[in-house]
Amino acid sequence: MKSRFDVRNDRDLTMLVDFYELTMGNSYLSEGVGDQIVYFDMYFRRVPDGGGYCIMAGVDQLIEYLENLRFTEEDINYLRSTKSFSEKFLDYLSTFRFSCDVWAIPEGYPVFPNEPLVTVRGPAIQAQLLETMILVTINHQTLIATKANRICRVAGNRPVMEFGSRRAQGYDGAIYGARAAVIGGCSATANTLAGMMFDIPVSGTMAHSWVQLFDSELEAFRAWARAYPDQCLVLIDTYNVLKSGLPNAIQVFKELREQGHEPMGIRIDSGDITYLTRKVRKALDEAGFPDTMIVISNSLDEHIIKDVLVEGAKINSFGVGERLITARSEPVFGGVYKLVAVEKDGKIIPRIKISENEEKITNPGFKKIYRIYDKDADKAIADLICDESETIDESKMLTLFDPVFTWKKKKLKRYKAELLRKQIFKDGKLCYKSPSVMDIRQFAQEQVQRQWAEVLRFENPHNYFVDLSWKVWNEKHNLLNRYSDEFSGK
Repeated sequence: MKSRFDVRNDRDLTMLVDFYELTMGNSYLSEGVGDQIVYFDMYFRRVPDGGGYCIMAGVDQLIEYLENLRFTEEDINYLRSTKSFSEKFLDYLSTFRFSCDVWAIPEGYPVFPNEPLVTVRGPAIQAQLLETMILVTINHQTLIATKANRICRVAGNRPVMEFGSRRAQGYDGAIYGARAAVIGGCSATANTLAGMMFDIPVSGTMAHSWVQLFDSELEAFRAWARAYPDQCLVLIDTYNVLKSGLPNAIQVFKELREQGHEPMGIRIDSGDITYLTRKVRKALDEAGFPDTMIVISNSLDEHIIKDVLVEGAKINSFGVGERLITARSEPVFGGVYKLVAVEKDGKIIPRIKISENEEKITNPGFKKIYRIYDKDADKAIADLICDESETIDESKMLTLFDPVFTWKKKKLKRYKAELLRKQIFKDGKLCYKSPSVMDIRQFAQEQVQRQWAEVLRFENPHNYFVDLSWKVWNEKHNLLNRYSDEFSGK
């Protein structure tokens, strides 16, 4: 049997780059700056769905890509055919070996706008080539993990199964979306390939076609019970939930019990969820099956789940498909990849990108991120973006400023400071061991619990502080003032 690594590495994704990353590389080389050491940050500007936080995901697939970054003869021949590149550049690619340093926030952490999720340090040609894959990998999985976490939090202690593969945007959207959904909190996926690749639980029962294939619904349920006597969960809305599906299910459940087996439950995939589940629960209880599960599917999301639970729906578990796997309510995660510094003669020189749109102004320099926790409550208070040379002394008072309402500030005496990012590559060599997906899932749940309830709420969540240290703030504003003077002709 293939290992999950064999399955994952069937494809060479080196050429999954935007063409301009190659044309810039060609020009970097011709201008003699291809080996110039640069720093790039990948970050996002806004939390989808008006939420208070996102869940970091996708680092393991980024590692996978970087470990296998090679240009083949076929790649070189194709690039030559475009007549856009010098032979010198094509020769460079033919002997390409990845040599960058890479840092990333580990998967499962809650993350916030404007903090570097991934930082790359290395030769300009190499760092530029990574843009597309870093963005497509982290953007997609972080988006789906975040959506899944919202859905699973609303479901409370009721398991949520991801089963949106057929509605995903392509094969990779289904496979890696399933992985991200489990990181976000889903208990299982219906995607068998994702289960095999990432060693995550898989689950599934029957479709309406199973019931339709038999001459009667009762016969279909009996056949299923014969196949899965200890895991019998039947779909009861093919014809009529209350008039046929439920009575037939109860009859088969009684027959199973007489044979020494206990039924697992029923699933409803259509209709008025609250009304039907209350009726079904009452009937199952009266028939002597109080422990039999009621599973609900049918185009669910966090808002529908919240509403039906408030209305008193009787549900043990949810199956969530298209609105999770596509993050349908907001299907774009706006991560960006920006140059923030260059090295000259061993000195790091910050660079800034300026815009009339304030949120597009970058934070310059090589930075690190501290997460600040209340020492008594063990809850996250803020994230502080510091220059790489800075350290936090927990014995000294720390003052933090709200990035939106700058007149708001926090003065902290009893706090803990935790570095968020980990180095995953050093000189192109992997120096980080990825946890299992299920371990990441557990870690994410623990880290979400370290956020205050005000940050976790769906409506008008608290604005979590992501502050700049004085050193980073001064560097940023010195650069802004410098370019402002240049533009004004001073």
